[in-house]
Amino acid sequence: MVDPLSVSAVTGVLSAMSASMATEAGKAVYESFGGVVRRAFGREVPAPRGAQERAALAALIVERLRQEPEQAQALAVWMGAAGAMGRSPGHGAPALLPPSTRFFTDRAKQLAALQREAARKPDGRARIAMLVGPELIGTTALAVHFGHRETERFPDGQLYADLRGGALGSAPEPAVVLRYFLSRLGVPDAQLPATLEDRVDLYRTLLADRSLLVVLDHAQSAGQVQPLITTAPGVFLVVIARRPLTGLDAVPIEVGPLPERDAKRLLVEVAGKQAVAAARATLPSVLERCAGSPFALRAAARHLTAVPPRHGGGSTAADPVRTVIADRYREFDPQLAAFYRRNALRPWPSVSADSAAVAAGVPHAQAARMLAELTVLGLLEETGSGRYRYRPAARKHAEQEALRTEGAAAGAAATAALVEWYLHVAVRADHRALPKRWHVGPLFEQLGQGPYEDEGKALAALGEEMGNLLEAVRAAEDLGDPDTVCQLVEALWAWQLKVGHVDVLLPALRAGARAAGRLRDLDPRMVARMHTQLAHGLMESQLYEEAETQLRAAGDAARATGRPLGRATAVESLGLLRLRQWRFQDALCCFEEADRVLDGIAEDDPDAKELPRARALLERHRGRARRGLGDLTHADELLSGALAFFRSADGGEQYNAARTLTDLAETRLLAGRPAEALALIDEAAVILTEEKAETHLVHLEALRRRCREPQR
Repeated sequence: MVDPLSVSAVTGVLSAMSASMATEAGKAVYESFGGVVRRAFGREVPAPRGAQERAALAALIVERLRQEPEQAQALAVWMGAAGAMGRSPGHGAPALLPPSTRFFTDRAKQLAALQREAARKPDGRARIAMLVGPELIGTTALAVHFGHRETERFPDGQLYADLRGGALGSAPEPAVVLRYFLSRLGVPDAQLPATLEDRVDLYRTLLADRSLLVVLDHAQSAGQVQPLITTAPGVFLVVIARRPLTGLDAVPIEVGPLPERDAKRLLVEVAGKQAVAAARATLPSVLERCAGSPFALRAAARHLTAVPPRHGGGSTAADPVRTVIADRYREFDPQLAAFYRRNALRPWPSVSADSAAVAAGVPHAQAARMLAELTVLGLLEETGSGRYRYRPAARKHAEQEALRTEGAAAGAAATAALVEWYLHVAVRADHRALPKRWHVGPLFEQLGQGPYEDEGKALAALGEEMGNLLEAVRAAEDLGDPDTVCQLVEALWAWQLKVGHVDVLLPALRAGARAAGRLRDLDPRMVARMHTQLAHGLMESQLYEEAETQLRAAGDAARATGRPLGRATAVESLGLLRLRQWRFQDALCCFEEADRVLDGIAEDDPDAKELPRARALLERHRGRARRGLGDLTHADELLSGALAFFRSADGGEQYNAARTLTDLAETRLLAGRPAEALALIDEAAVILTEEKAETHLVHLEALRRRCREPQR
């Protein structure tokens, strides 16, 4: 049992709850604790934000409860269950390093420098080395080779992140990288902090007593790296950059061209002794062209005896990587060349056969073959599950060739076609993942739901394409197409609601709000939707003031539509913000105002079909606000009414039924009816197990523990 009179214990539970607010279950727990605090003080207390406010509130709670022993005991039960919900995070032993390259050659000086910094005695300074070198010179291969060679030095594993993007989005923010690392360290989604500050604290706490290697590849600034630095004595951070990063206190290790002796050794290892011996006449020119670049040397090993093509202007060795790429491009047939160019017009985090076929206008099977061929040639790299990514130098070359060969207008048209394809993918998946919600974009009705077995499979499909969908938003904005930007962002709502990861989505949500400004006079319904969706994202990040500004803008836009449903949604969303802030009376007023706004929907209104569901959602929210105010009788009535709708044939929403069952169980537990609460919890658990909503199940288990505690 947690001691409720310990400031550290209360602070710990507050921190655990704050960390879990990125999920629906976490928000429910946090909201529930707001009601506990209100009952303890007999008044509303603002929800804390940040470590300092949490510690201050914990001290106030402890002081108050020392005067109220009965409430202290009740809080002990509550905290025991909530604390168990957040126990023992972070016991994973990650192994995230990519495979080491075959025929790694030399770099003895650089390896020795890495070993010295890794073995340096603890002195309060972080252990950091920065590998600096041009693209494809072997910086990543060096770090990976070192990591695999030193596994005994780092028994707790290796963390690796590519800061140019990929699965984490383009140039991911530190908060995104920290979420990725924390999840790989064993922290469940339900306990991932929402704010950068809290993620940094948890990350450094988890690494405090570990021996672990961290590799940050393609770092672009010290700001990307600083939040990931820890002074833990067993942690060694290797940063890989194209140039020295100003402001980073790290041991610089330059990685340059291979010396001629090592270049020859690499050619022998790749091509074999006989091939190198046979190429004695052309070997000097090959070495000159490759200029010590491992990438160029590996490429040259395939045809050592060939006479190198002549290039006009300057030394061919000035940029050996570009020279190799240009040589290979000249060998392409026209169809492969066009395929190579058209898939490189944007920095797509991944390219699949499906998307590549659309971009190049070729059949799926042919696209798959061409992707594999470009990968064998070293221009693409496979990222797993049939997906590929251009090497940056190859993508830059292909994009330049596309502009030179086909022109900017053709490139824009090809990009627009692929963006439209991604929009269709997103709309159909989002529609299947959350089929009952109302939509603004016309494609939802035109395209219908995607061919997915269930809502979970549709969500998974959105997740697989998330990096590309975010890039599609950026592309649509660059193309000056605000309508497509907004429709893409709207199609991210199911992922935003059910999965979260709002730190990844926020740039797209902000793009949606910017695009909405350009549509203000054309489609105020979409304007309201974009501002509301961004506001929900800001709430997840605990940026409450900015969220309120967005909700006010949504309300203004909704009023301009003359359609009550959008205006009610904006007011309802403001009420949800008030719940998050533990302002239960203000939340109730918002929900009741939204309900009155819905009275303005006539029977022949296009939105009339949405009215029953909208009212049921408001009933649920009003019940939550009443519970926070301690009005358990009215809360039970409202929640029971909402549950009846979601269980009905007309409602038929299992997900919202389970959420309402959870709210009702909490209410009946507070009313001293634990047996009834347990029955509701069991029913909700069956639904949420089918929905694969793990974070909700964790919350239900915490509720179940509270039900089984002796009632006082």
